[in-house]
Amino acid sequence: MTLPNLLGSIIKIAMANYPDERLQWPAPERNKSFILEVLRDVLLETILDGSLVLEIGSGSGAHICHFASQLQNFRWQPSDPEDRHQKSIKAWIKHVKTKNILPPIYLDTREEPWPIKKADAILCINMIHISPWKSCQSLFSGASRILPRDGVIYLYGPFSVDGIHTADSNAIFDRSLKSRNSEWGVRDLNGVRQVAENNSFRMTKKIYMPANNLSLVFNSVR
Repeated sequence: MTLPNLLGSIIKIAMANYPDERLQWPAPERNKSFILEVLRDVLLETILDGSLVLEIGSGSGAHICHFASQLQNFRWQPSDPEDRHQKSIKAWIKHVKTKNILPPIYLDTREEPWPIKKADAILCINMIHISPWKSCQSLFSGASRILPRDGVIYLYGPFSVDGIHTADSNAIFDRSLKSRNSEWGVRDLNGVRQVAENNSFRMTKKIYMPANNLSLVFNSVR
């Protein structure tokens, strides 16, 4: 089965449980509570009430709606470049009925200028390994233009360290990604950290998560 057909099948399965346009994938359901606990500490200790949190690559919208419903002292801005994802995000927002989530915007980190001028924190979950390396580079360069000093970038996903995978499952996943698209792949922590430093961000936290993933926190030092 080709990747587009595979994704199409997944989307049909994901939509099957809902009468509206909400999508749901297994990963957000598995990891949302673990990520929330990290975000609770990171955001509450770093940014003020009422601050704007931008999520890049919101996908189905399930993540940001869960976070927003639990952290209602922040405003949340979902974004995604895919139309079907934006429809799902809108449906999730309508479903959860929380008032602190803004309508989703189209945002591809590689396209400048970004359609948002200012944010206080950025979330990017499970995105940089299923997009070209340019997406990681443009994520940090774009963030450097819209985040204030001490602004936060939070990344979540699988990473290798010094070119070595942290688990056999991540090595298998990396090969699978590259077989689908030669520009995809599990990113090395050192490479990501170098891109961050090139754009005046410093890695301040590395947290080991379930299923051989990492939470990475970067702060703007410009």
